[in-house]
Amino acid sequence: MNFFTILVLAIVQGVCELLPISSSAHVIMAEKLMGLDPTSPEMTLLLVMLHTGTMFAVIVYFWKSWKERYFASSKIFWQFAKLVIVATACTGIIGLSLMTLIEKVLLHGSAHAEIEHLFGNAYVIATGLAVVGVMIIISAKQQSINTSQDLGVRESAWIGIVQGICLPFRGFSRSGSTISTGLLLGIDKIRAEEFSFALAVVLTPAVIVKEVLRLIKSQESSLLVANNLVSIAWPSLLGMVFSFVAGLVALKWLSQWLEHGRWHFFGYYCLCASVTVLIFDHFLH
Repeated sequence: MNFFTILVLAIVQGVCELLPISSSAHVIMAEKLMGLDPTSPEMTLLLVMLHTGTMFAVIVYFWKSWKERYFASSKIFWQFAKLVIVATACTGIIGLSLMTLIEKVLLHGSAHAEIEHLFGNAYVIATGLAVVGVMIIISAKQQSINTSQDLGVRESAWIGIVQGICLPFRGFSRSGSTISTGLLLGIDKIRAEEFSFALAVVLTPAVIVKEVLRLIKSQESSLLVANNLVSIAWPSLLGMVFSFVAGLVALKWLSQWLEHGRWHFFGYYCLCASVTVLIFDHFLH
């Protein structure tokens, strides 16, 4: 894997993971254009490190505001922790239930690999992009209305439920849908953004563990990683650094557009990306 490939994937993952435009849809298209195999051990390890880079970007970017808002006292911290736990629990219940429903009912017990293939389907990705695009555009109108609703257990639960729906479906942006849900519930845009990415910090380690376990389960992949650890590890570490920097830039961009009334532009982009995915898939096949 050369320097240019690592740089492109790191920028795509780092920017699109944190902007409300779906990283999976963009990464899949980038991989196909560069003729890469996303199931290879090298790509799996790189994806893990890219996720790690964006997670650190979120922590660094929001740390000051989180510290001032949620770490002022133990009482405030535990109140916020309770909301995060409620949202994460709803995400887990909904996400795992959807996965089980799809696997056992819709696919009649198909292997997990086949489910991953289904979720990578261009029509599924395009639909996810279109849905989140509409959510962003509608929620942007809510910004012009007085948003004085407190973030409570009910609001946290709804945000967690929507995040759970996003999990199985590539193209359905996590950040786009959760921030939009917060805005639609009347939550202040800054509070909605901070809470969405606090949930991301909790969720990302689970995603990383899932990818690592997928790598370990394949004996052939495990042996390949062990035999080529140095040659595989350095591109992944480099990718993590690039995704970290790209993530910081993306978060600054997101905050500016969200806070200055340009949130709806992300929605229009998602709608255009939805059509582009279908066109791209048509010509690819």
